Amino acid sequence: MHDTLLELWGLFASAFISSTIAPGGSEAVLAYMVAKGLYANQTLLVVATVGNTLGALTTWGLGLLAAKKFPVATLLSPKKQQALAIIERRGVWVLFFSWLPVIGDVLCFAGGWLKLPFITACIIILLGKFTRYAMIVWLFT
Repeated sequence: MHDTLLELWGLFASAFISSTIAPGGSEAVLAYMVAKGLYANQTLLVVATVGNTLGALTTWGLGLLAAKKFPVATLLSPKKQQALAIIERRGVWVLFFSWLPVIGDVLCFAGGWLKLPFITACIIILLGKFTRYAMIVWLFT
């Protein structure tokens, strides 16, 4: 496989993993690749945003599966119970902040648990991820 594709797949994988329950550093990878200047910034922005959004939707799906298996919210950890309460109070727009470290994963999980409208959740999560990565691209250009 061509080196370019490997590097872009690496950015995608880093962004995907960073948006699941596993820790990652996709912002640093994106900043490095922007500073290196070998790719169009728009390409890097799309690859990172799509990877990170798909990772968040994976976490959302895990929340949906967990709600089916364990329908009683009291079985959740205090962090997840807190996220449920925030989303129940504030609504689906809270998912815009899914890009935040640690809490973002919990928000996505809670969104799935609460069975928020999938298409709306996708769009709002994508907007949050895009905004964060656009700022990184802008800062390192």
